[in-house]
Amino acid sequence: MITGSVGAGHNGAAAELIRRLEAMGMEADCQDFLDALPRHQRLVLRQGYALTASHLPAVFDWFFRCGERDSVARRLTLRVCTAARSGVAGWVGQGYDVVVTTFPFAAQTLGALKEDGTLTAPTVCYLTDPAPHRLWVHPALDAHLTVTEATAAEGSARYGVVMAAAGPLAPEAFARTPDPAECRALRAELGVPDDHRMALMVTGSLGLGDVVAGVRAVRAAERTVPVVLCGRNGRLLRQVSAEPGTVALGWRDDVPQLMGAADVLVHNAGGLSLTEALVAGLPAVSYEVIPGHGQANAATLAAAGIAPWPRTPEELAEALAAQAERGRVHLPALPAGYEAARVVAAFARQGREVRHSAGALCDPAFGRSFGAVLDRLRLRRPRRAVEAVEAVGVAAEVA
Repeated sequence: MITGSVGAGHNGAAAELIRRLEAMGMEADCQDFLDALPRHQRLVLRQGYALTASHLPAVFDWFFRCGERDSVARRLTLRVCTAARSGVAGWVGQGYDVVVTTFPFAAQTLGALKEDGTLTAPTVCYLTDPAPHRLWVHPALDAHLTVTEATAAEGSARYGVVMAAAGPLAPEAFARTPDPAECRALRAELGVPDDHRMALMVTGSLGLGDVVAGVRAVRAAERTVPVVLCGRNGRLLRQVSAEPGTVALGWRDDVPQLMGAADVLVHNAGGLSLTEALVAGLPAVSYEVIPGHGQANAATLAAAGIAPWPRTPEELAEALAAQAERGRVHLPALPAGYEAARVVAAFARQGREVRHSAGALCDPAFGRSFGAVLDRLRLRRPRRAVEAVEAVGVAAEVA
């Protein structure tokens, strides 16, 4: 498993997938893509993300959009991916039956290693973002898995690489039915009146975006209390704590319970917390979303009817009321065997069989073996997704 310690979403999905695989009797190792980079590139990638997203949003958005086409920005990104090739090649050359990544930069590095024959094991990319992006996609990878059908349809139509929905990767605690007594006790502890709506606002582990503006807009909605998760951002915690009628929280380990007690989620990036809300069935709203992938994610979620994307405080108040009134809404169940862990396990079994067969790497059947897994799991099935993609394009254009 190769993840990336930029924020917490990539690591969270990887950790949950490993837990599920180990529960199925598999063994897994995990590596951080950034550890394969030279120190200066590691610092730029980790610190540059938070710096530009928070303080240079126009630059961050420009870089994100340029990554969708052949450009200087994309070439710079691919240079970073190339710089990691030696380190990643050392990891994957240890006889693994399958290689999985939850980080887009790693997808490009792994794809290049597949192309030149350095990596022969089946390789899977799991997209943690609701909106696909070109950086996630490499035609040499054996499978691209997504959280929802909406992401799979959009990505398949846009990039010509078939993607398949494999469900969200979040701990089982989020899927449990909330206990009414526990919810009442937690709301009372937080100071949320019984006759008020609890809006759980999530800002990611880094506390990015114009959170204070979002807090004020949520608080302006009738009988609504914003309960804000500020992540590990101490400065943001102090700012939000100064806002009247608002509950400011730092890093918490009881997020499943908080989502159980909340009436609606307000997110600004579409990351791990949004995935956890999908598992919990907690209705969500996108607001004051960060540039780049945040806006792209909001557009995809809105077009799919998963989470509306209001632009004004008045629209937000209407969206909060409508979403809270829906109550708990869960994603449709996937067909048996289509869940991410089952797909990865199927590739691992095939990879192990091929790896242990005599002369496998020289056998023409080697390439067809992984194709058999794709066919059996219908991961090569064409998708009719033109209307969905057009809808997302319109939403992005309006933004």
